[in-house]
Amino acid sequence: MALDGNDHPPSQDTASLVRRLAGPSTTKAGLALDQSEINRIIAEASKGSKFYENEKKKDKELTQRIDRILKERDDIIQGADLQQAERRAEKILVDLESERDLTQYIVHIDMDAFFANVEMLHQPELAGKPFGVGRGVLTTASYEARKYGVRSGMPGFIAKKLCPELILVPINFHRYTENSDKVMDVFRRYDPNLCAAGCDEAYLNITAYCTEHSIDPETCVQEMRAAVQAETKLTASAGIAPNKMLAKICSDKNKPNGQFFLPFDRASIVEFMRDLSIRKIQGVGRVHERVLDAMGIKTCGDIWALRGTLELMDKQFGVQFLLRTHLGIASNVVRAGQRDERKSVGAERTFTALSDKTRILRKLEEIAAELESDLDYLGFTGRTVTLKYKLDTYQVFSRAKSFGRCISTKKEDLFAIGKELLLAELPLTIRLIGLRVTKLTDLRAPSPAAGGIRKFFEPANTTPNKRPKLDGPHDPGGSMAHPLTVDSDFADMQEQEDAMPGFYEHEDDVDLGAAAAIDACDQQSAVPGVQDSAAVAGPSKPRPPVSAPARTSSKGDSSGNASSTASLGHSSKPRSASNAQAPRIPQSLSTTLECPICSKMLETDNQGLNAHIDFCLSKGAIMAAQVKASPARGSKSREKTTGTKKRKR
Repeated sequence: MALDGNDHPPSQDTASLVRRLAGPSTTKAGLALDQSEINRIIAEASKGSKFYENEKKKDKELTQRIDRILKERDDIIQGADLQQAERRAEKILVDLESERDLTQYIVHIDMDAFFANVEMLHQPELAGKPFGVGRGVLTTASYEARKYGVRSGMPGFIAKKLCPELILVPINFHRYTENSDKVMDVFRRYDPNLCAAGCDEAYLNITAYCTEHSIDPETCVQEMRAAVQAETKLTASAGIAPNKMLAKICSDKNKPNGQFFLPFDRASIVEFMRDLSIRKIQGVGRVHERVLDAMGIKTCGDIWALRGTLELMDKQFGVQFLLRTHLGIASNVVRAGQRDERKSVGAERTFTALSDKTRILRKLEEIAAELESDLDYLGFTGRTVTLKYKLDTYQVFSRAKSFGRCISTKKEDLFAIGKELLLAELPLTIRLIGLRVTKLTDLRAPSPAAGGIRKFFEPANTTPNKRPKLDGPHDPGGSMAHPLTVDSDFADMQEQEDAMPGFYEHEDDVDLGAAAAIDACDQQSAVPGVQDSAAVAGPSKPRPPVSAPARTSSKGDSSGNASSTASLGHSSKPRSASNAQAPRIPQSLSTTLECPICSKMLETDNQGLNAHIDFCLSKGAIMAAQVKASPARGSKSREKTTGTKKRKR
């Protein structure tokens, strides 16, 4: 075996790297059972690429991180009373058990190979043949192709090596949107308040429907799936369980075109969880899987055996999350997304690596136009713009600029901000670029009936302290505004209430070298409750030619608005707790103030209130808000055919 310069075996020869190169979708239904040969082919096809080198680096860093965690574990256990720690963990288990709710019938229903089956409706000759949807990168694969190891997020050239007779079909988002609307209409008959997790899957609470129609949940779901098939010619699989976590796991048990009912009693649930791979849990991805495996946790049943150690390492592992997982306890609250829960609006695209400044700026301009369209359609503006870019070495970096007032959402202004942030970094060779607006303001939020400047002088106890919810099932700004776009902000809150802290890495860089994977729901490695894996950069270092980002200096914007520019970098290193939180206004300077124009309650100081009032008094802003609030405009449907936004199949 060849050795590197330090006389250590190279990381690429480790089994962990080979598994890593296989990507995050190795648990998808319908894949070949023996992954070893498939993983070997993927590793051989990837070898020598920049993606391969980046994955090798990440694998090495994760191995070193695991070594540190294991050493920390040994140090903690050495001087601890393990039996006492186990008793504390058992007390937590008792407390958690009191939260178990077996009264609600929760369903996770997922369309089978959605994009692929929609294509078969238009090309019946594809039936029974291995094919994938997408060119550079597959968005999905037929079940015949999955038998060869072909899956979503995989470059077409690697898929061809696994299955030489694979047929590649171009993407047609219009078809998927049209069929998604039909599917969701059927789902809503059983739960009008369903939570759509993408264009082809949803969580439903069918308890009320079953009670009203005197029907058992299994029969209800059979009827629902039959209705979907009759009206769309597409099949769906479903899981029925007491909560969302269990329902999602169960929906994968009898794919395709099947359903699985988990008995509603504690003993059956604990037994079901005992032998379940920890990787099947929403929020446990490849990184967590490796760390937990090193600790001796391969299945959910192993959590009980190591409860004492995990309790001692609560800070590192999040003992509540793991003990909940062991018990099979999770949220059973199902509801549609609300406008005031949205945290950001963004757009990004992946392309062949570019170095030419003019071509890069042209891509940025396209993204700005797309973002303007999204902000206009959804009815939001914001105060922070973040530029994201991925180098040809697969490193991801961000640059952000904040303003003292809401920004213009015109593409020219968005492009100007993004251009300012990007030019400071050039020259670069990049393969992904994106813009995102955060610190949002809802332009469609209604003012209270007695609003206006007079209301500013009313007693505090007459002022409502909560903004009314706006979204109905078909509200343009709701979770189904763009059925092909997963609202990751809301999905995180719906599916990932508990948190497993710390050691993870930026996991959307798993596209194996051709383009970014756009199947958001394949990337189940998102850590529940944890923020984006951006880490605030430390002191800037001299930039090697075109391979690392340059320093970004703070400056005011040309319009005179107070602004600040922050440098963010996605890296494989865990970000520290101190860097994980955004700066806050000191408590002594911040208070709750109400705008005399729009009657919104603001957590700010006088300067912030003045900036908000300036915005409200802007004639252009008022006119824009009125136009955006127009029912005709709000109800207008719009087809989205963006580049590589994260979409659900």
